[in-house]
Amino acid sequence: MRVIGFAGYSGSGKTTLIERLVPHLTGAGLRVSLVKHAHHDFDIDQPGKDSYRHRQAGCTEVLVGSARRWALVRELRDEPEPGLEELLGRLSDCDLVLVEGWKHAAIPKIEVHRQAVGAPLLAASDPHVLAVASDRPAGDLAAHLPRDVALFGLDAVEALARFAIERSAMHRA
Repeated sequence: MRVIGFAGYSGSGKTTLIERLVPHLTGAGLRVSLVKHAHHDFDIDQPGKDSYRHRQAGCTEVLVGSARRWALVRELRDEPEPGLEELLGRLSDCDLVLVEGWKHAAIPKIEVHRQAVGAPLLAASDPHVLAVASDRPAGDLAAHLPRDVALFGLDAVEALARFAIERSAMHRA
């Protein structure tokens, strides 16, 4: 699998950019998967549904399947949070895995940076950030970077898709 991360602070537009990139990547014939990190308690199941009730009753895993999709929900209970490597190892074969979050992971990353968020540039201290996609002018960004990092506007979706394909790394989970 080839892997590339998308990192940035909350509100920077990571999800929106990925949503715009995926059609370009799949349009290039790639089978794309995504691993997203959530920093909060989340639930994809609905209270009152049978699968939710089974988890609440104590099941560790509940798999729900239909003619269109399937989903596996695992309750960690007292287990530690799985790391990125473990989660990548659970994916089916694909051409490219997009990783949203895990801003400190040692994988090639595109930083999504929005000036209004007011957060520092990750690329200034993270050697794994290969590019920054931002609404700030390129000259302004370059002045804050200690090394050569590719710079893109947030709307340069086709160029970012090509960059993601070219710079993603083969990754063995």
